[in-house]
Amino acid sequence: MADVASISVKPTPNVIERSEGSRRIDVSANVKEGDLAKVVEKLKTDMESVQFPVGYSAVVLGEYAERQAAAQRLLLYSIGAVIVVFLLLQAAFKSWRLATLAILTLPVALVGGVIAAHLSGGILSLGSLVGFLTLMGIAARNGILLINHCQHLEQFEGMPFGPALVLRGAAERLSPILMTTLATALALVPLVVMGNIPGHEIEHPMAVVILGGLVTSTLVNLFIVPSLYLRFAKGGRGRRHAADEREPAPAV
Repeated sequence: MADVASISVKPTPNVIERSEGSRRIDVSANVKEGDLAKVVEKLKTDMESVQFPVGYSAVVLGEYAERQAAAQRLLLYSIGAVIVVFLLLQAAFKSWRLATLAILTLPVALVGGVIAAHLSGGILSLGSLVGFLTLMGIAARNGILLINHCQHLEQFEGMPFGPALVLRGAAERLSPILMTTLATALALVPLVVMGNIPGHEIEHPMAVVILGGLVTSTLVNLFIVPSLYLRFAKGGRGRRHAADEREPAPAV
């Protein structure tokens, strides 16, 4: 045999798949450490230097491709969710100014989630994106509770617009906001403590992001939102009150 061929022992594929009239061989690998996206990027960079024979090509599929497609769908859904939340805020506050104020404070409330994701490895997975969306909903809900209560105190209990109104509104909404935050945090602590074990590839990064974001979102809703409400909510209302004070009393 050595006179007519070169003989050696090499691995051969057990199964050759066929897809759309073409033969396909699946090469599987798992990433034990590091970010899957970075590994795939390195793999694609190395494959660009490989000269494949005519009719051959390489395509990266599997979990990475599914994750990319899911992330794109999630991004589209997120944009739609932000628009719907903005419209709901306007309907709840009956003010475009307050709705814009509430929606602009949401990114600040997500800072804690970004910091937590960075400290846990800096990997933004599909679970992390779901965590950011969940966190945005919690922050928006707490903001609605606070601003709506301040409006209620002014419109139905006759409190004048000013620092006393905002301080009372924040103090009275403190318990509901903390109750929501602590209940959610206590439910997520076991997922964070157990770590990124098999079977928790989605739950662990999601829990880390939500738990870290709950801290900043609570601080934003209790300290920053009341200050911004005091500054921007008085726009048209403050001018109307000033005009009413300057208007002379009718002659009797």
